[in-house]
Amino acid sequence: MSLLKSIDSKFFHTEIPSKPMGKYAHFLTIRVTESYPLFQTDGELNKARVTAGVEDQSLMSRLAMFKRKQSTPERLVGRELLRNYGIITEACEYNEKFEMDHPDSIVYGFAIGDSGSEKSKVVVDTAFSITPFDESHETFTLNAPYESGTMSKQGVVTSRINQQDHIRPQVFFPSIVTLKDPTEGTFLYVMNNILRTRHYGAQTTRTGRLRNELIGVVFADGEIVSNLRWTQTIYDLMKDKIAPPDPLQEADVLDAAKEAIAQLMTEEVIVHTDLIGEAFEALLGEVKSLTSTEEGIQSLLQTADRDAKAYYGKYVKKQGK
Repeated sequence: MSLLKSIDSKFFHTEIPSKPMGKYAHFLTIRVTESYPLFQTDGELNKARVTAGVEDQSLMSRLAMFKRKQSTPERLVGRELLRNYGIITEACEYNEKFEMDHPDSIVYGFAIGDSGSEKSKVVVDTAFSITPFDESHETFTLNAPYESGTMSKQGVVTSRINQQDHIRPQVFFPSIVTLKDPTEGTFLYVMNNILRTRHYGAQTTRTGRLRNELIGVVFADGEIVSNLRWTQTIYDLMKDKIAPPDPLQEADVLDAAKEAIAQLMTEEVIVHTDLIGEAFEALLGEVKSLTSTEEGIQSLLQTADRDAKAYYGKYVKKQGK
């Protein structure tokens, strides 16, 4: 029984195929920071030197959000839900001891030495900030006070003081999350994970708050434009509205993101159906209605789990033997 009434079932497989079949669902996501997250490697914020726009060819350093900084938190949110509703057990340890027959393992993939492996069906690439690096971060001085709340004890001042660059609030990262060969169950599972995930980057228990704004879904028979080109096109459209140190207005970013992706999709040489803006509202409303009740989220997870277990029984278990 189909859970979605607002879109045609032709966009989904009835079961997860064993080989690539040329169906893609691209989730168009604008990630907006709401606190001071850290996307870093070796103690420094990740950044890249690229051109500012497609038309504006001046050089710019941008903050970079690497793919694992995006996919891992979303994956862990999904695992938390699966555990909460009894679909996986505590014995299934992320990156240590995977149970191989549930949606997390089958959709996002795993590798367990000689026991088997499964390639991820979710493709995420590095996302880039719309605004320049210098205008998108600031340096904080961090300290670790004693229990008295001061930085000294018995007249001795602690050396536990450090400086760390943080990404500012209201920095926007356009990101396309691609699901290959979706069934309705795996589509809903990945979309729900994107909508639910709230913390990204290092020190996720104390900072890293980030909200995902889904502006559309593109169903296609191939991959679409890169995150970088989408971001550069948005920059060209918003160039006159960038006025540091003031943050970008979210409504302006979302409007520019929709205009940019619509423009870029006209240049593609693939068959595609674009649900963007108003065309996406019916689907988004249906998914939010489904995931806002215990019965709805259980039906979503159980549908994804049935797809995963059927795939595991047909292809993964046989391979393991």
